[in-house]
Amino acid sequence: MTPQTKALIYNFVGFAILYIPLYFIIQHFTDLSGWWRPITAAVATTILSPKFQAVRTKDGMKIFMSWLFVKGLREVK
Repeated sequence: MTPQTKALIYNFVGFAILYIPLYFIIQHFTDLSGWWRPITAAVATTILSPKFQAVRTKDGMKIFMSWLFVKGLREVK
């Protein structure tokens, strides 16, 4: 599996892990209805979820992660 594919899968899994509980929290604690519920959950999850990116370095392709709660970039091994 290429690093770009791994980064895409990591992005999806990170988004899904935060989106599903956040959707139900928004459903339970707010009076939003219709399309506002999933849109609000998606925007909040986009801000809170970690971002993964495959980068070509002199050592080869590596996957890096940036996240709101972590300072700087971290290499994913």
